[in-house]
Amino acid sequence: MTALQAFLTTPVLGTSAWLWLVFMAIVIGLLVLDLGVLHRHDREIEMRESLLLYSGYFSVGVLFGAGVWYQLGAQSALEFYTGFLVEQSLSMDNVFVMAMIFSYFAIPRRYQHRVLFWGILGVVFLRAIMIGVGAALVQNFAWVLYIFGAFLLFTGVKMALSKEDSRPDLANNPILKFVRRHMRVTDQIHGSHFFVRHTPAGHSKALRYATPLFLALVLIELADLVFAVDSVPAIFAITQDPFIVYTSNIFAILGLRALYFALAAMIHRFAYLKYALALVLVFIGGKIFLVGIIGKTPPVISLSVTLGLLIGGVLLSLWKTRNDPPALDAEKTPH
Repeated sequence: MTALQAFLTTPVLGTSAWLWLVFMAIVIGLLVLDLGVLHRHDREIEMRESLLLYSGYFSVGVLFGAGVWYQLGAQSALEFYTGFLVEQSLSMDNVFVMAMIFSYFAIPRRYQHRVLFWGILGVVFLRAIMIGVGAALVQNFAWVLYIFGAFLLFTGVKMALSKEDSRPDLANNPILKFVRRHMRVTDQIHGSHFFVRHTPAGHSKALRYATPLFLALVLIELADLVFAVDSVPAIFAITQDPFIVYTSNIFAILGLRALYFALAAMIHRFAYLKYALALVLVFIGGKIFLVGIIGKTPPVISLSVTLGLLIGGVLLSLWKTRNDPPALDAEKTPH
């Protein structure tokens, strides 16, 4: 066996290095195609293009799951698909928050894709850290899974009983205040630039200023961290394989960011989806505590129940809100 073959077959977090490399190559290829080819120039993304982009990302995720099935077996593939669906569903609320952030900073639609794209790079890095820490905790302290389960049960019940979600107070966000205190910030949009150089009155040389695009990027990364607190434990409750946890997370987030421009205009149509998500969280959290009584739930049952609940929630939402006026229209974001 050559040194290269030995490296490629070396287990990394329980999975051969070559599978991690294939995953990384696919993600990098998708990102290069997205920003370097399809969206090299800043422009508005219409709903039709958003849906087409999502269908492409979704198809790649499904095909990757098929590759997981071929290489790692049916159980790993079913766990991947379950995590893929759960992560996309739990991140739906994040779309609403992102739309609010763009509206608050009056980010023109033609620049929103650039913010979302660079936000994905942050997600890839931050989720790797969170999942790595989570995997280490679960591996060394098995009882951590019960904490995850209790947290998911609590979150699911809280979500089901909560009324309309309150809108975040972006003006008083402590992170935003910190950035404004420690960085020079301009209130004007300067094209697609996150930073610009400007010579203020009384200065002889240009100084660097952050633009509203950078502030929006910071808050979007912060929002992802907040939502990851729910989604990461949910995926670990499905599987403890770091490869399945991380890849299902990233493919789901890539697809959802592509779908943003379609979802932001119709997020109000999914008003009842939160009840389905609450049941999914309760189901996933409850599985952990039932292992000692009925044994581990087969992956095909987990996938079927999750898919059934989510489809039911979507269909109920679309039917119940068929005559409702838009609650938040992304098209109204100031230009």
